[in-house]
Amino acid sequence: MVISMRRQLLHTPEGVRDIYNEECEKKLILQEELHQTLKQYGYHPIQTPTFEFFDIFGREIGTTPSKDLYKFFDREGNTLVLRPDITPSIARCAAKYFGEEDMPIRLCYMGNTFINNSSYQGRLKESTQLGAELLGDSTVDADAEIIAMVVDCLHRAGLKEFQLSIGHADFFRGLMEAAGLEEEQEEELRELISNKNYFGVDEFVETLNLNANLKKLFNMLGNLYNGSDEFAEAKQCAGDYPRILSAIERLEELHQLLQVYENDKYVSFELGIVSDYQYYTGIIFAGYTFGSGEAIVKGGRYDRLLTYFGKNSASIGFAVVIDQLMAALSRQKIEIPLEHKTELIVYRSESRATATKAAIEKRKTGCFVELIAKASDKTEVDYRAYADRNHIADVTFM
Repeated sequence: MVISMRRQLLHTPEGVRDIYNEECEKKLILQEELHQTLKQYGYHPIQTPTFEFFDIFGREIGTTPSKDLYKFFDREGNTLVLRPDITPSIARCAAKYFGEEDMPIRLCYMGNTFINNSSYQGRLKESTQLGAELLGDSTVDADAEIIAMVVDCLHRAGLKEFQLSIGHADFFRGLMEAAGLEEEQEEELRELISNKNYFGVDEFVETLNLNANLKKLFNMLGNLYNGSDEFAEAKQCAGDYPRILSAIERLEELHQLLQVYENDKYVSFELGIVSDYQYYTGIIFAGYTFGSGEAIVKGGRYDRLLTYFGKNSASIGFAVVIDQLMAALSRQKIEIPLEHKTELIVYRSESRATATKAAIEKRKTGCFVELIAKASDKTEVDYRAYADRNHIADVTFM
C-alpha cells in the first residue's frame, strides 16, 4: 500500500508535465530570445497574477467557456480561476494603471495558462505563452507591426518555413448579419469552419435563401489569398455590405504594408478564419509550421475588450505558444544552441578551503562552477561520468 502510494506521488495529473535538464534550459533560452525581440520593438514587460476573479474571463467578455476553466474559491467565497488566457488580464491592468493614458501602450508578457480541456491527442492543460499587446492604436500600422513582430520572433526561434493565416472578424460577422442567421445557425456554421469542413459549409449555404453576391461571399470562406490583387472579386461582391467590404479593404491595406516590412511571403489571407475568443473585432491570425498540428502563435485585434474594464482603447496582440513552438523546432531538427561552460571541482576534505576559494574567484569572473566533496566510494571515473551526464565542460580534482 505504501509503495503504491509513493509510486502514485511520482506522477503528474493528466495534461501537465515536468520539464527538466536540457529541455528546460532550451525553453528558458528560447523565451529570453523572443523576449529580446519584443523589447527591440519597444515593448515593456508586465506580470499579471496566475489566478483572477471569475468575471475577468466570463462569458460576457467572450473568452474561455466556464466548463474549461479551473475554478476555486477564496476565503471570502469569491470564485477565482486559473487564467486560461493572458489578454483579459492585460486589459484589466491597462484600464487600472493606464486609464488616463491617451498615447499607445506597448506591453509584453510571459506566463503559464490553464485550460481544463479533454487532453485529446496529448494536448496540454498547462502551457507557456509569450506575447505582446499594443493598446491605444486603431491603425492598420499597428496591425502590421504586430504581424512583423510575430515573423521576427519565429525567425529568431530558428524557423525558416512557417505561414501566418490572417482573416478579419467582421467578414464572418458581416455574413451572419447580411444573411440574418439565428444564433444556432451561426454556431453551426462556426463549428463547420473551425473544423475546416468547407464541404459542410457549402451544404449549409444551399439551405439559405441568399442572393448571388452573398452566396459567392459565403463560398469564399475557405479561400486562401496571397496578395491584395486577389481581393478584387470579393470587394465587388461585397459592394452592398459595408461591414464585409470594410474588412476586405483592411486586409488589402495590411498586405500592402507588410510588403514594406518584406514579410508578405509569410502571410496568406483566409477570409473564413474564426476564433474561439469572441472578443476579437478586427484582424485575426494564427501561425503554423511543420511538426505541430496546433497553431504556434495566435492573435488578433480586440477594440472593445478594454471597455469592460472602463477604458475605451483600440487594442491588438498575439501570443506565442512556447510548448508548441518547442515541439515544432524539435521535429524539424532545429537546435536551440546551448553553451556548456560549467566546471566541476571535486575536492578531498583536506582541500575544502582551497577548492571553495577557487570556486568563489572563478564565479566572480563570470564562470559557472559546481562544487562536490569527493565521496570515499566514488572514483575519478564516476565523477567524469557524472560530468558527461550533466554536460559539464571541465572537471578539476583537488
